[in-house]
Amino acid sequence: MHRRHGCSKERFAVLAMGRNVMTRILGALLATAWSLLVLVCMGFAGAYQYLAPDIPDAASLRDVESQLPLRVYTRDGKLMAQIGEQRRIPVAFDEIPPVVIDAFLAAEDARFFEHPGVDWMSLVRALVANVSSGSVREGGGTITMQLARNTVLTSEKTLRRKLKEVFLAMRLEREYSKQEILTLYLNRIFLGQRAYGIGAASEVYFDKSVHDLTVAEAALIAGLPRSPSLDNPVASSTRAHDRRAYVLRRMLELGKIDQAGHDAALDAPISSRLHGPIIELDAPYVDEMVRAEMVRQHGADALTAGYQVVTTLDSRLQQAANAATWRTVLEYERRHGYRGPLERIDPAQLGDADALNQMFKRNPQRGSLRPAVVTAVAERSAEVILRNGTVATLDWDGLSWARPVIDALKDALGPNPKTAGDVLAAGDVVYVEPLPESGYRLGQLPAVSGALVALDPNDGAIVALVGGFDFGSSKYNRVVQAQRQPGSAFKPLLYSAALERGFTPATLVNDAPIVLPGGGGAEGGEEWRPQNITRKFYGPTPMREGLVRSRNLVSIRLLRGTGIGFALQHIAKFGFGPQSLPANLTLALGTGQVTPLEMARGFAVFANGGALVTPYFIQSVQDSDGKTLFEAEPARACGLCDFDAAGESAAAVAADLAAVPDDVPNAVPGAAPVPADGSPADAAAVKTGGGARAPQVISPANAFAMTDMMTDVIQRGTAQRAAAALQRHDIAGKTGTTSDRRDTWFVGFNADIAAAVWLGFDQERSLGENEEGGRTALPMWIYFMQEALRDKPEHRQPEPPGVVRMWVARDSGAPMRAGAPGALFEVFLEQFAPQPGMGGLGDDGVGAETVEPAAADESIF
Repeated sequence: MHRRHGCSKERFAVLAMGRNVMTRILGALLATAWSLLVLVCMGFAGAYQYLAPDIPDAASLRDVESQLPLRVYTRDGKLMAQIGEQRRIPVAFDEIPPVVIDAFLAAEDARFFEHPGVDWMSLVRALVANVSSGSVREGGGTITMQLARNTVLTSEKTLRRKLKEVFLAMRLEREYSKQEILTLYLNRIFLGQRAYGIGAASEVYFDKSVHDLTVAEAALIAGLPRSPSLDNPVASSTRAHDRRAYVLRRMLELGKIDQAGHDAALDAPISSRLHGPIIELDAPYVDEMVRAEMVRQHGADALTAGYQVVTTLDSRLQQAANAATWRTVLEYERRHGYRGPLERIDPAQLGDADALNQMFKRNPQRGSLRPAVVTAVAERSAEVILRNGTVATLDWDGLSWARPVIDALKDALGPNPKTAGDVLAAGDVVYVEPLPESGYRLGQLPAVSGALVALDPNDGAIVALVGGFDFGSSKYNRVVQAQRQPGSAFKPLLYSAALERGFTPATLVNDAPIVLPGGGGAEGGEEWRPQNITRKFYGPTPMREGLVRSRNLVSIRLLRGTGIGFALQHIAKFGFGPQSLPANLTLALGTGQVTPLEMARGFAVFANGGALVTPYFIQSVQDSDGKTLFEAEPARACGLCDFDAAGESAAAVAADLAAVPDDVPNAVPGAAPVPADGSPADAAAVKTGGGARAPQVISPANAFAMTDMMTDVIQRGTAQRAAAALQRHDIAGKTGTTSDRRDTWFVGFNADIAAAVWLGFDQERSLGENEEGGRTALPMWIYFMQEALRDKPEHRQPEPPGVVRMWVARDSGAPMRAGAPGALFEVFLEQFAPQPGMGGLGDDGVGAETVEPAAADESIF
């Protein structure tokens, strides 16, 4: 017994010692834990003090402003563009249906209403996952932390950013209620397709307000924050379906929906298209002009404040301009050979949908051209598949043009193809051109460029503008940026100057060889031996015929007779700057640098009776509430002014002509929606009872006579192709071709519309043999005018005071009796009409009835 009792005492002693050791160990552990906790708290406090200056003020998140894109419309109400990276439609908390809140909390933060802004359990779980993986893979972020990160912090995955996120989240929880935080989050979160917040996402994906969302729709949107660019239904309906299924499962687990509601929502179809306003017109070059102008006027807010801009474009005319440009450029391409397919894919991949989809992404639609892949080639036809799955056949008429290009710079082509196999092979990726009626033709992305601009000559409103074949390929706007030589299209401006110096349409000018030192009057240079494009000489030629036939030598002698100084002063009044007007005889051949818009503006002076209008393209601007912020009030040509009598009008014109400076500068092309304040041209505008009147820069009589001569250019001259196509007598204009056929032009008009077209290479080189204004550029103008003037009555300016018509001898310009052999009925400025007894050719090669130029800079020779 004593032994057992001793053993018990020893056992108790051991147990007591063990308890003491455990107590000491536990105490040490508690002390260590407490120390660690203190250290962690001190570390957090230190980190907070260190990072506090970089943590944004929580109050900065309170206001959520609408972010609506800039919308651009035609004057007839067609939507041209929505411009802006973000779209946001704020909603209040009481406007958010419970199903949306339940869906987002199930997907992102089920304990949102329980934690203090930071869910420490989630953070620990994320920390363990990150340590296990050796990299930062999970964030453990709450909705409050996401709000902090997505609105005022970066999304980088670093410890520094995570600490800032935690601190800001805790600050948000102190300063905002849970409802306020959730409302801010749901209004700010990015949800794909430029939609920020549930208000915008509801419209973008479902075309409805947020309070009308179904369970399936709410779950789909709630699944987007993880990867909005990839999981949205437009990008991938499969990924969107999977994310929606996850959110619905979480809602079921949390008791927010029952099994029946879950199953019904899971089976709901998913639409993979965007909703909202549909772009109704393709005018990207004008869209960019509007964007740049609005940013210049309103800063960065221009793209998010919901401005609505109404342009001066007419949707019917813009569509016609697009079609005319595409058609003409592709016609040129077919004349100059086929450069081969865009790429080739393995024919074995033709059944691989993913491979085809990637190929089509690499080769998007360009202008009127559609990408396609060749699937089979027969003797004289080929089968292709388009991006939308359409199977089309290219027949021989659509393939036979495709002579292979041997040397593009030399315009060298191979032989005509004999079979479709000479042109295409299975796996070729090509562009095809839709035909007007049906079917397709082989095409190719053009190497050549084209441009078209049309404006209302009475006030300068731009009604159609195409700056190139395809904006996606080249954003270079050739209408307002391309400075090119106009060639013979510039001659009417010189002829107008000659009329003011006493020359008449009947004046005879000798079309004969001429040799000039120093490159036509420029300093230095070799001898200049200008020629007509035909390389022939035609002897004494009436001034009208010189313009109708575009005779270079007649124009040079006419410039010498007019005087370079006088011509420069006169032509400047049409709005051309110094770069357009070389001060030497090459001016007669259009060697200056001009844009298509400048040419259209210059010819509008002839079209409207002599007034210089300022081009503009913005008609009005409204804010997001529909309040008008700007309304264009352009100066209008005198023909539209409200005058009581012709005498009063003539007096006003005379006053204008006396007031206009000799060197009216060019307006900034297309850059201002209203006339540029303070420019001499605009300063010369006169206020009348009918509003501002554009400055009169040439007399109505001069404009009428020039229009009459340019009408003959179309009826029987270098542009008579237009007369045959349009069957009208109210159209006038001038072709233009520059040296080595680098540029081709046509500028033409009637009293309602003036249009300039250009075709050439951006990197200047010859367009090739036989490519001239009348063949290359004129068709673009014809195609456009066929639609622009469809069902429109003929309209030209009425004959004004100061014009007389007389019968004169064709071979001398002297007056003759009506109907006499060799007589023609000619138009004259009244003060320079030929007098009886005048006739014959002077020794200087100019008709004797010509009034001798006063103080001319050059002799007629």
